[in-house]
Amino acid sequence: MEYLKKTFRWFGPDFGVTLEDIKQIGVEGIVAACQHIPIGEVWPNSDIAALKKNIESAGLQWSVVESVNIHTTIKYGLPERDKYIENYIQTLRNLAENGIYTVCYNFMQLIDWTRTDLDYQLPNSASALRFDPIAAAAFDLFILQREGASDCYDEQTINEAKNYFDTLNPEERTALEHAILAGMPGSKKLISLEEFKRNHRTVLEISKEQLQENLAYFLKSIIPEAEKLGIKMAIHPDDPPFEVFGVPRIASNYEELKFILDACPSPSNGLTFCSGSLGASAGNDLVKIIEDFGDRIHFIHLRNVERQEDGSFYEASHLDGSLQMEEILKAIISEQKRRYSSGIGEIAIPMRPDHGHVLLDDKRRQTDFYSGYSLIGRALGLAQIYGLEKGIRSFDN
Repeated sequence: MEYLKKTFRWFGPDFGVTLEDIKQIGVEGIVAACQHIPIGEVWPNSDIAALKKNIESAGLQWSVVESVNIHTTIKYGLPERDKYIENYIQTLRNLAENGIYTVCYNFMQLIDWTRTDLDYQLPNSASALRFDPIAAAAFDLFILQREGASDCYDEQTINEAKNYFDTLNPEERTALEHAILAGMPGSKKLISLEEFKRNHRTVLEISKEQLQENLAYFLKSIIPEAEKLGIKMAIHPDDPPFEVFGVPRIASNYEELKFILDACPSPSNGLTFCSGSLGASAGNDLVKIIEDFGDRIHFIHLRNVERQEDGSFYEASHLDGSLQMEEILKAIISEQKRRYSSGIGEIAIPMRPDHGHVLLDDKRRQTDFYSGYSLIGRALGLAQIYGLEKGIRSFDN
């Protein structure tokens, strides 16, 4: 039976990691996007074909699009959303015309992910991404200065956030702000604080139920077209999987994922299973999510997190941390066996090591790549995951 398809995210020629670098790691597929095209505009056939040719010229395959980002008018349910939904559908048509059939996307309302430290120092001198709820509260209360923010926190959290913020020098306060405003993979450009505030005010006026309905509206519009094209849509979970800055989550747990899949039942309406995003909440049973929704998992991100008692977490090495990666991989392999027996579904599910520590030569090129996307750190993660996968399969035989 086929192994998981080993893929690696690549952000284009200006990224600090080349396709030639990636090929040496033993990767089969590339996860990429036409990132230069503004969100909401149609991806022209010519741009898709050019990127595909670039990837294939290195002897690799463009396996997954990550991401065709969703315009805010769709997320916020604004009147002009239908125009952007039609643009989205046309992009899907153009991708299918170029033989690309798996699309990862997310419906996060402000930024793609939230961390408070992009260079958290580990005991071995490598560095990782980290989220600290007290630092996040300090940003909310004293940098963002959101109206009504104090109502979202208990007195102890407010006091701890104030004490934490008061200890920061100006450079450290700037680093905190930049860490949060940098949560858009594929771009080294920070979201401006004013833009963040503007979008934040808008989304705070929308209830969780309305956000879910906006997502359902989007799915009911695009999934029938995606199914005709043979495209598998794979929504990425919210990261982290709990409310941040007063913004509700709608893709963070079992019930919310079930709502998404039930909103438009179709093999084309599926999931990106991200162990790190879902695993940041101890309340998520990752094995159950794989077992119950496995036939709708079209793409896999594997990484580990170390959850700490104070509610913070950092991104641990791929085989260490709070998540039992061997149990997660066993469940995924069981899903592959089910697909093999039934003859339904892609057996070699594309998988990529998600994020990676900054270590060794990564430290010398740290300013070249994007946060979480070091070369050696991710290569180490891929090797660990592949070795674990091979060991599990050998044991089963």
